Amino acid sequence: MAETESTNFLYPFIDAEENDAASLLTDLASSARGKADVSLRLQQASMQEWGEGIAEAGRQMAERFARGGRLYTLGNGGSSTDAATLATLFSRPALGRPVAAWSLAADTSVVTALGNDVGFDLIFSRQIIAHAKERDIAVALSTSGNSDDLLVALAEARKRGLLTIGFAGHDGGRMATCDDLDFCFTIRSQSIHRIQETHAVVGYQLWSAMQDRMAELSRSSATGAHR
Repeated sequence: MAETESTNFLYPFIDAEENDAASLLTDLASSARGKADVSLRLQQASMQEWGEGIAEAGRQMAERFARGGRLYTLGNGGSSTDAATLATLFSRPALGRPVAAWSLAADTSVVTALGNDVGFDLIFSRQIIAHAKERDIAVALSTSGNSDDLLVALAEARKRGLLTIGFAGHDGGRMATCDDLDFCFTIRSQSIHRIQETHAVVGYQLWSAMQDRMAELSRSSATGAHR
């Protein structure tokens, strides 16, 4: 008979066999507040550490978009969904100017074909080879910073002249010391959940900085046209 997996490591109070519904709800609310507080502090610390770099990366992205550049996002597992969300933020924002952006993990036919035919480590680099140009941008997301397929793709992107940006976690892993990244934003936590929450904030701030610079470039262009 299979042993039942304990959820104690996630929610200790659930396995404590509480019979009082009010007490359980109190514990659940306290747990949620505690996680939200930890997440907020991590986001604040990360922005304090990386805010200037994020702003500069956003400015450089805007200048490439102004030249017709495109954004490619990439990640594995949960980070693949974060990559897809980031691409959507850039390509279909609720406000601001949409730009060309794609998640390289989104097309399962391409990903599985490449994984089957040439190997999983090449699923992103082969797409970079097929689609990317020098004016483009690659953003790789990894909670560990050690994903081989991302590092291979970043090396290919750097060779082709793309602006390369990494979102990492823990100590940054191999991404933190990678010569193929122009920017690497490491979220210093041991919790995958908190890292991914902060990656979302970094992605939003990157998008916001890009939008601000795009607006500046548009104003400058308009002013020049009326002289």
